[in-house]
Amino acid sequence: WSLETLMVWGRALRLCRKHVCVCITELQKTQSFEFYTLSEKAMDYRILFMDEDQDRMYVGCKDHVLSMDINNISQTTLKIFWPASTTKVEECQMAGKDPTHGCGNFLRVIQPYNRTHLFICGSGAYSPVCAFVNRGRRPEQVFQISSRAESGKGRCSFNPRVNTVSVMLNQELFSGMHIDFMGTDAAIFRSLTTRNAVRTDQHNSKWLSEPVFIDAHLIPDGSDPNDAKLYFFLRERLTDSSGNTKNIHNDTGGQRSLVNKWTTFLKARLVCSVLEEDSTETHFDELENVFLLETDHPKGLLIFGVFTSTSSVFRGSAVCVYKMADVLTVFNGPFAHREGPNFQWVAFQGRIPYPRPGTCPGGAFTPHIQSTKEFPDEVVTFVRNHPVMFNPIYPVGRKPLVVRTHADYKYTSIAVDQVTAADGHYQVLFLGTDKGTVQKVVVLPSNGSLDEDLILEELEVFKKQSPITNLRISSKKQQLYVSSEHGVSQVSLHRCDAYGSACADCCLARDPYCAWDGLSCSRFYPTGKRRSRRQDIMHGNPLTQCRGFNLKAYRNAVEMTQYGVKNNTTFLECQPKSPQASVKWLIQRDNDRRKELSDRVVSTNHGLLIRSVHSSDQGVYYCLATENGFKRTLAKIRLQILSEALVSALSNKHSSWGWAASLHPKALVSAFSPAETLAMHQYCKERKQMQSLQNIQSPMRGDLGKLKPLLDHRKSRNRRNHLLQE
Repeated sequence: WSLETLMVWGRALRLCRKHVCVCITELQKTQSFEFYTLSEKAMDYRILFMDEDQDRMYVGCKDHVLSMDINNISQTTLKIFWPASTTKVEECQMAGKDPTHGCGNFLRVIQPYNRTHLFICGSGAYSPVCAFVNRGRRPEQVFQISSRAESGKGRCSFNPRVNTVSVMLNQELFSGMHIDFMGTDAAIFRSLTTRNAVRTDQHNSKWLSEPVFIDAHLIPDGSDPNDAKLYFFLRERLTDSSGNTKNIHNDTGGQRSLVNKWTTFLKARLVCSVLEEDSTETHFDELENVFLLETDHPKGLLIFGVFTSTSSVFRGSAVCVYKMADVLTVFNGPFAHREGPNFQWVAFQGRIPYPRPGTCPGGAFTPHIQSTKEFPDEVVTFVRNHPVMFNPIYPVGRKPLVVRTHADYKYTSIAVDQVTAADGHYQVLFLGTDKGTVQKVVVLPSNGSLDEDLILEELEVFKKQSPITNLRISSKKQQLYVSSEHGVSQVSLHRCDAYGSACADCCLARDPYCAWDGLSCSRFYPTGKRRSRRQDIMHGNPLTQCRGFNLKAYRNAVEMTQYGVKNNTTFLECQPKSPQASVKWLIQRDNDRRKELSDRVVSTNHGLLIRSVHSSDQGVYYCLATENGFKRTLAKIRLQILSEALVSALSNKHSSWGWAASLHPKALVSAFSPAETLAMHQYCKERKQMQSLQNIQSPMRGDLGKLKPLLDHRKSRNRRNHLLQE
């Protein structure tokens, strides 16, 4: 006999988007998934505020405000029905707006006003409205609107399809939205205040140029609270660029110029691009979502941004990460100025007035100035004409952390968790897609030009495919919360038992949340004893981590017999648990004849497909997996070929072989060739064994005892069946 290489090896699962996919039906069978929806109809759910201190999460959707228990979102959910008035809905429809996705009250603002009340705003059928909600205190089950509705103009966009972002600070609301019915006047607005309302300079393209608001955050700048600044993240349609703006929360506007306008407004461009081999730069210029990962020091804050490309010939997504220290450096750098015949941007070379534009009044650098109204006129004039910084903000390493090109999906949202593993600290990225799935990605540092990112799994978290709108993460609860237009899902950050019941499988998974504890693949705790930690995220090497756990058991696999019918198609199943494993098939034959490959043999993500089976295809097939130098046999399948006539005759009661039932078995068998007779005996033996396994309760011995664990293994693997790719 001989062993022949049947096909060139390759990353079997990497043909399937390079990762393992888990469908929602499989998630629903576990205890790590919950789902909530009000209706089968699309209601545009948005996770707008999470309060981990009270274990509540607040979600807005069409005509409803929801208060969910973050321990289990499908239980004890409190609801407020808050539709737009009948008059406003009729006026909206008469104006030609979409009656389903426009003429409703879509909640877009939910902010904590104090310890007992929330401030909420909705689109109000193109007539924004706001109100206060009494949420009570634990353990009170209070959730009701406690005030009359008031105008939401300047607080929420008219059009629910236009993003509204907001921050509540000292019972003042800072919003980024469109302030008019037509959606032509975009502004960053301060309202709900005893002071004067303040907004961006109107119809000034240097400030805002058809912006799409993405997110807003208050970020401290040093120990002085007066130096804290508001950052609004946005992208601009006219300039095809993304960036962030900075202004001071205690800005009260100018005295003679920029009255009731921001006098500390500055803007900088965010760059996320890839440098090609020919030195050309491919830009991902549309910001989709941001996530702020806090560190021990304010200037050590990390800003993760999801970007997509707007090119008609290039489709891709990228994740770039920025250091807050680099952001501050850009805002403290040169200002941009247009000059020359083409009005190109250059660094401003003139004198910069004092105090430097963008400085907080009453802060560490201007203790003698208590209000922006005290700024000199030249400072206010400079801000109006030069709000843009000359230098862009580059990501760490001047390259993206994750890049996806020519994929059939794009990223829409992001959440990040800092995880401590046995060999260091890792950032685990949860990335929502426009296909309604969530990818779990770990980034491994590399000595090369690009870090290596591993997609540990992709979860289908909704039955109906629609883009992910929000991701919220709770490191405290170890849960991820996902929203789309169809509902809200909750999934655990880790599912360690899915990686199998062997040390090598757990190690090869390279999931920072999971480690081999000597008995199973389970949640890793950094405080655990050293001898119980079997984990290697950086290299995933089971040869060093799993000594003493019988690695030789992986070298061989229990042989299974599988039958194929001549001229028909048969499938040999083999799927490694790790998506990073490369697979090679070998065939053992009784002669030295080399098998020529043809298009009949196709490698799939789940095994080997043989079309139009020939007699020469008979033999023992070995499925070998290799990862990080660790090799093992995943499957050993003896393929027996039956003639088409034999199977057809025995399976068809109305065939010409129907009379054979009255014959003695020996007489019937004599009608076939010796090879067919042997195959038929073996086939019947295997069928009897498989059928009897279902009725046997006592311990089994012999061949049946060997076959039962194999069948159980196949069943358990089928229960973890991965999502097939279209």
